[in-house]
Amino acid sequence: MEPSKDYYEVLGVDRDADARTIKRAFLRKARKLHPDVNNSAAAEEQFKEVNEAYSVLSDERKRANYDRYGDPNGPYGFGGDYVDMSDIFGGGFSDIFDSFFGGGRGASATQQRTRGRDMGISLQISLEEAAAGCKKTVSYDRLAPCDDCRGTGVAEGGTETTCTRCGGTGRVIEVQRTIFGQMQSQSTCPDCGGVGKVVDKPCETCGGQGRAPERETVEVEIPAGIHSGQTVRVAGKGEAGVRGDTSGDLVARIDIRPHDLYERQGDDLFCRVDIDAFDALLGTKTTIDGIMADEKVEIEIPAGCQYGQQVRVEGFGMPRMGSSARGSVIAVVSVAVPDDLSDAERATLTKLRKQRRVRKRG
Repeated sequence: MEPSKDYYEVLGVDRDADARTIKRAFLRKARKLHPDVNNSAAAEEQFKEVNEAYSVLSDERKRANYDRYGDPNGPYGFGGDYVDMSDIFGGGFSDIFDSFFGGGRGASATQQRTRGRDMGISLQISLEEAAAGCKKTVSYDRLAPCDDCRGTGVAEGGTETTCTRCGGTGRVIEVQRTIFGQMQSQSTCPDCGGVGKVVDKPCETCGGQGRAPERETVEVEIPAGIHSGQTVRVAGKGEAGVRGDTSGDLVARIDIRPHDLYERQGDDLFCRVDIDAFDALLGTKTTIDGIMADEKVEIEIPAGCQYGQQVRVEGFGMPRMGSSARGSVIAVVSVAVPDDLSDAERATLTKLRKQRRVRKRG
């Protein structure tokens, strides 16, 4: 992201504005420019500019870098513990607002479902991080409980009452007469939108939903021994529910990057160990780096070791989740035949070969 405009100017806030002021300014502008409510040709581009400005100024790290260096990523980028998921739904705040406005189909589509949805992300980690366990700070966009109304959807001085049309159920039953008799159908209450409550003075910030688009930063704790494809769930950090209904969870799917030395199979770690043909004949010991920090694994190659033979070293593989036990390191031996023998070495080997032939014949 290369800023070409003053983000503070785009949102119309001072450089010392606090997070709440920035959020309110963003929501005001986004409501006017969102494609669902503004059909002008320039609105879409302006909406993107507002999204970009807010994605930087709502993120503490990006804002600090922008203020200091003029670049939200800073001079050297972010460390490996920080993951920016601003495009979690593929379109950043644009898609968040689609859900906020009901996906362009009016408010009823959103209000029919009052519980918040789970939100899924994919986190890439190294095999070392999977072995030791790690924490990742994730920054992403979501519909969060509205700060101004504390998630109730009710503005100051307003009240919330039970919907008289549906009696608080959020559903209405309609009876129609047909040639086959009376037919009943159930649908979302049009007065309360399925919430069961009506508000006489909705919160202006969230439009009475009790939730609003926001940049969220959470810490995802990844346990030692986790496998690719497994998930870590952060309770309540998915999409917020309407007017205080249950929030969804943030579900992080773990993807472990390939390792230069090790290939994981279950809790075992396979690796290739290259040894000289003489070491394969006589046996030797070799040491490689373990998967844990500063760990060394000593591999004892037996005399007469064959190409492709596996040597197991127990207790140096991946940790088993929820246990202190570990798998094994399994070294697959690759025997290298030397091609730089001296004349003396060749003479010695030729003599040994003759002796072996005589012994076998005898």
